[in-house]
Amino acid sequence: MTHDLIRALRDQPYSYHPGWGGPEYTSWQDEQLSWKKTCYIGDWSFLMDIEVSGRDALRLFRETAVNSFEKFDIGQAKHVIQCNQAGKVIAEGVLMRMADDVFRTQSTPALYSAFRLCQGGYDARWRHLETFQFQVSGPKALAVCERVTGGSLNDIGFMRFRPVMIAGRTVYALRQGMAGEVGFELHGDRSDAAAVYAAVLEAGKESGIRRLGHRTAMINHLEAAFPTGMWHYLADMFSPELAGYGQFVAQNWDMKGLMPALRGSFEGREISDYFFSPYELGWGKSVKFDHAFVGREALEHEASNPRRKRVTLELDADDIVSIYASLFCSEEPPYTFMDIPHQPRFVTWADAVTKNGKYIGISSVPGYSLHFRKMLTLAFVDVAEAEPGNRVDILWGDPGTRQTIIRATVAPAPYKQDSRRADLHSLAGAR
Repeated sequence: MTHDLIRALRDQPYSYHPGWGGPEYTSWQDEQLSWKKTCYIGDWSFLMDIEVSGRDALRLFRETAVNSFEKFDIGQAKHVIQCNQAGKVIAEGVLMRMADDVFRTQSTPALYSAFRLCQGGYDARWRHLETFQFQVSGPKALAVCERVTGGSLNDIGFMRFRPVMIAGRTVYALRQGMAGEVGFELHGDRSDAAAVYAAVLEAGKESGIRRLGHRTAMINHLEAAFPTGMWHYLADMFSPELAGYGQFVAQNWDMKGLMPALRGSFEGREISDYFFSPYELGWGKSVKFDHAFVGREALEHEASNPRRKRVTLELDADDIVSIYASLFCSEEPPYTFMDIPHQPRFVTWADAVTKNGKYIGISSVPGYSLHFRKMLTLAFVDVAEAEPGNRVDILWGDPGTRQTIIRATVAPAPYKQDSRRADLHSLAGAR
């Protein structure tokens, strides 16, 4: 059964999600440098968004998430992580506390939380929200957001939010930064999306704002080490404890053809071989054992016996060139194509990583960073092999195709300096 599922995921066609807008607006090179030099506006409005409310709304998240909720203020957001009984990630994303018993959450936590509520046992309810979600991030993001809102945003702490006015519309400004830079995520009613987007672009002209196309959008997740489900790892939606989950999602959301798919050289024996825990994905600091939650026992064991660590791998430039050179060699089939700067579709990539011929972990989809002039990938390797500077090998190519070895060097994750929590008062020069 497991082998049939893995085979089906390998045979699943690529999914192209229309929500990101154009593949490019200026060029992927220009857009990719925006979060180093100026800032960008990116549209993540395709993510599912729900409101959860009721007496047991907080209890739902406390019992399904690894995060602590001992301190969770109105106007605060958390990176909420929900796991299965084995401590492997089902869902992760932003959770916002709007009132004592009212919450908003997007992406996979929206799907899984709604599923849990429909199973019963909670005095709480959920409803779809028709919203937009725009990200503005980069060195000039604060200047642009203050210009378009007409006031100081210095009071908004990291992972905090409050209402602001943009183009006469009420918008929630959430401070985060998916590019590893200062940034704000703007949430509002979908009917106001066009007016707000246009106002941000106009306010950003003098700062050199760029529109972020999907051809290069996920490079910021790569450089800043934000693993993403259905891209860098396979979130669990297949375990027996999740029976009916897939059907529930299909019945309640239009996924626009977005389906899980697998590619890469790693050949797992069980579907669970493709799942990862919060510790393996680099989110161990979010796991708090101050409450009972699904997966706690497994994660308590892992906390004292970590198996793998999230790292960045720098791919050898000569080996990358040889992959492209194979396209012009008529004697043998070319190697599996390596998209540049990044794959343009949703597919979970899993390549086998070895050291002296021994399997030590999984490498996710590679991507090219113009700023660093390197092909990089997020990988999850044995703790003993995670030291920066360690040399490892990646087996490149799907099973049954021509394969080759890519030499790689272990580097920290995040790869770029994390500037999300910069003191906004110190950024006066960037205004």
